[in-house]
Amino acid sequence: MTTTAKTPPSTALRPPIAGRTAIVAGNGQLPVAVAESLRKLGDNPLIVAIKGEAEPELYAGEHAEISIVELGGLVKILKAEGISNVVLAGGIRHRPEFRAALRPGNGNLVALYRFLRAFRLGDDGLLRAVIATIESYGFRVLGAHEIVPDILAPAPGTLTRKRADQESVANMHAARQAAIMIGSLDIGQAAIAIGRRVVALEGVEGTDAMLQRVAELRHAKRINRKGGVLVKCAKPQQEVRADLPAIGVSTVENAVKAGLKGIAIEARRTLILGYGETVAAADKAGLFIETFEQEPS
Repeated sequence: MTTTAKTPPSTALRPPIAGRTAIVAGNGQLPVAVAESLRKLGDNPLIVAIKGEAEPELYAGEHAEISIVELGGLVKILKAEGISNVVLAGGIRHRPEFRAALRPGNGNLVALYRFLRAFRLGDDGLLRAVIATIESYGFRVLGAHEIVPDILAPAPGTLTRKRADQESVANMHAARQAAIMIGSLDIGQAAIAIGRRVVALEGVEGTDAMLQRVAELRHAKRINRKGGVLVKCAKPQQEVRADLPAIGVSTVENAVKAGLKGIAIEARRTLILGYGETVAAADKAGLFIETFEQEPS
């Protein structure tokens, strides 16, 4: 059985990272958390906000803004600002129109062409190609967890007051196997099992939309049994410097709406955005949050 781990991870910060860091910021709270941690370390990060994606609060500090179709200008910005390190953080809702992007004025056309070719790949292939392109110009790409190590889910255990019952353990196993399978196909990172049967797989719509879909199935009485578990884990071939699976308060809230009993995530390879708030929300709702070990290769 799992052990109980109710205390949050250590709040100790790592030593300052050599050189200035830029955060290429998509949507969500992860770029905000990375920026705050860098400032606590004494760094003055440059925010490169993706237009239409980045959170408004990121514009308060030193920043630049580019649209997806101006990614060729990213290299120029990084060089002009003396950047050494780059963090890719946050999501991207919309992929660019390939031909519309290839026009004068969008920065380094060689870099832009590489970026946009990558957007034709699956998510993992996209991230690997984008990282390779950035590093080919001499920049170092870091994972968000390398700057905010405490954001990673802790060692296997139970994070909440409530633990998984026998039925939930069986659901965790079923959903985990499904999540690993779709991850190996570069489709998604999450699955939901109810009554020991997988009822939903994550696709490009993301976890919250999948949970909403399950809530609608409940309401339509397409899913008769109560309970169920959401499982999130990294893809077997995951590029760990970007797009690690993540949960937060909204995940808990949507799991409640979907009628689930709990959430299980992969230890040390899943991000918890707002650890204290997320665990408190689960405790208040009577849900469990469990962490499990990576599948042996």
